[in-house]
Amino acid sequence: MEAISELVTPLSEGEWNRATECPGWSVRDVVSHLIGMECELLGDPRPIHSLPRDIYHVRDEISRHMEIQVDVRRHHTGPEMTSELEYTLIRRSRQLRNEKKGPQDEVPSLLPFGPKKITLERQLMLRAFDVWVHEQDLRRALDKPGNLDSPGAHVARDVLLDGLPKVVAKDAGAPPESAVAFDVSGPVEFMRTVRVDKQGKGAVDESPSLGPAVTLSLDWETYLRLACGRARHDAVADRVKTDGDTELADAILRHFAVTP
Repeated sequence: MEAISELVTPLSEGEWNRATECPGWSVRDVVSHLIGMECELLGDPRPIHSLPRDIYHVRDEISRHMEIQVDVRRHHTGPEMTSELEYTLIRRSRQLRNEKKGPQDEVPSLLPFGPKKITLERQLMLRAFDVWVHEQDLRRALDKPGNLDSPGAHVARDVLLDGLPKVVAKDAGAPPESAVAFDVSGPVEFMRTVRVDKQGKGAVDESPSLGPAVTLSLDWETYLRLACGRARHDAVADRVKTDGDTELADAILRHFAVTP
């Protein structure tokens, strides 16, 4: 969050309006989303606000829930945004410093659907993930790359890897007793194998496969953009090398996104 504050503080008014890879969201909107989520964690009441009917990217209740914190700030100026962001950071830092709960204690999930309670550890991990991914959204929109190997990047890697077995085994339909290897290069470098058992269930591990059905080789930023639904696989085809079953590789890339 501090990296984002440093990034957006000097922006001109026009830069706040730049489009990001999040559908319908500008730089201002992404920052509004982050402020809104942290305010909810602080216990602030959600804004009472009616959304316009013509927001095309709001397609379900989850996106409608998220959009309220964004739309309520859509006409805020750059200085208003940076002031609220800085004040929210001060309050959240104080809250976290004074936190008495342990990692496994239950806290509100803040999700409009799904479990109402999650562990504090899980909540903070998901916040670090969300904030870092949105920092990269902002950096790409502003053409100011950086922090691709920060601690938040490693949290994001772990969260995204959790979704790989479903992508390979269920969504792409990899056959039982097959393996798919992922070779990721760049600032965050790793190799992982998703193995599908006899029952068709996938699991990810760090050991290499001697005969994978597919090997996908790509750089870390491309992996991030695909896994977070920021880019279609055909738009980044030149940055992904595939070996093995071409139909399975294509199915995996089509279903690569693990975030809503």
